[in-house]
Amino acid sequence: MSTTTTAVINLDVPGPTISRHVYGHFAEHLGRCIYGGFWVGEDSDIPNEGGIRLDVVEALRALSIPNLRWPGGCFADDYHWRDGVGPREDRPRMVNSHWGDVVEDNSFGTHEFMKLCELLGAEPYVNGNVGSGTVREMSEWVEYLTRGDDSPMASLRREHGQDEPWKVPFFGIGNEAWGCGGNMDAQHYASLARQYGTYVRNHGENQVYKIAAGANVDDYTWTETLMKALSCLGCSRTPNNFFQGLSLHYYTHTGPWEDKGDATSFTREEYYLTMKRAARIEELVRGHAAIMDCYDPERTVGLIVDEWGTWWNVEEGTNPGFLYQQNTLRDALVATVHFDVFHAFADRVAMANIAQTVNVLQAMILTDPDSGALVLTPTYHVFEMNTGHHDAQQLPVHLKGDLPTREVEGSALNLLSASASTKGDTALVSLSNLDAEGPRTVVLDLRGRAVSAFSARLLGASDIQAHNTPEVPDAVAPVLHTGIRTHALGLEVDLPAHSYVTVSLELAP
Repeated sequence: MSTTTTAVINLDVPGPTISRHVYGHFAEHLGRCIYGGFWVGEDSDIPNEGGIRLDVVEALRALSIPNLRWPGGCFADDYHWRDGVGPREDRPRMVNSHWGDVVEDNSFGTHEFMKLCELLGAEPYVNGNVGSGTVREMSEWVEYLTRGDDSPMASLRREHGQDEPWKVPFFGIGNEAWGCGGNMDAQHYASLARQYGTYVRNHGENQVYKIAAGANVDDYTWTETLMKALSCLGCSRTPNNFFQGLSLHYYTHTGPWEDKGDATSFTREEYYLTMKRAARIEELVRGHAAIMDCYDPERTVGLIVDEWGTWWNVEEGTNPGFLYQQNTLRDALVATVHFDVFHAFADRVAMANIAQTVNVLQAMILTDPDSGALVLTPTYHVFEMNTGHHDAQQLPVHLKGDLPTREVEGSALNLLSASASTKGDTALVSLSNLDAEGPRTVVLDLRGRAVSAFSARLLGASDIQAHNTPEVPDAVAPVLHTGIRTHALGLEVDLPAHSYVTVSLELAP
């Protein structure tokens, strides 16, 4: 039997803007994300433009993909950009020691990445090398990318076929400096971030938003150390401008690091544990944001969650270093929980990047290496259903009445997650029923503006293990939802077990 919860939404009291960049993506030189995912080469039978796979581009354009992070990840601190420019036949090979210990030919480099961003309509987020690189190397890469006159690096870029400089709005100062990016302590990295950030310069009209390599999970000391590098406790002045954002990495899995759990074969208990682990993102964002508020009360420094998502054991028979996993309805609900939190903290979370876009971890797209088939995952559909939240103003959702919970790991897991936003004369409400066993009805108590029209879409399946394959590509795909009707307070929405629903509203002027 379905039970009812009321969600109060004041349509005329908008909050901060939800940056479209929280719907960002991540493409590392890892497994088949770049080679075999985005990049097939100009001689491939798969339709491509300059070697970039066009069906992947078309699918991602439908998400209005706002930004793409590259080349890593751990790979970024092994990557030397000069090896990936110039004629491909002259580029040196390198060992990708982090991911599969494979040899790469550097055929996908700076120019190819910037062309990919152009085809996607996405803004580039380039991650520089602090771990094994130099200040000069990073500074010259920014000059190569963004300078328009006859400087040495601008001239080199022209020799390689690109006359005009590119716009590069986001640049990362290393990655995971506490781990694969150098195994540094917080104070050492904070000093390097100030130093390297000084030399990541704005050239011409290009303004770079510099992102420091921030904390792993709940390392609040790391965040405080970076904030101290910008400001002092209780200072009212604007923080120093060495960097404008700092990252946070958090992955969802149910088992220990050595055995994280299976992507498609899991119990009901493991499902709920997954949702509990995913919901922890609220605790982490709230905790890091609270520390940032002490040093930056005006919230000018952004929290950048540039690695998040599920991390399961690799699919049987695949290279363990390639991190290829399937993607079920469970993964889609992990994404909806994260987005509700990112929306709630829109005044601090400036960007987020799911890991990763193609063929790696919680991917949008899976490509079959034998047939060339392309599969859109359940997580892809969450991103598509949420495009209405891009650059919209957050609307707080107040839940009251019968609030469903389940005890997991000794504390309560909320089984209903929600968020909402408004843009012009429209609004979008997102509702997740995390209950694997029972349906739920939500009454939307809509206040402040009249609703002139409404519609709803549903992402669900009969089984929480449901996933898409080349043979069954739409096992989990959005459909028009008929379980919505008018109510004295606004609207009444039925949520099947383990489902995600978006409600689109047309608002009277």
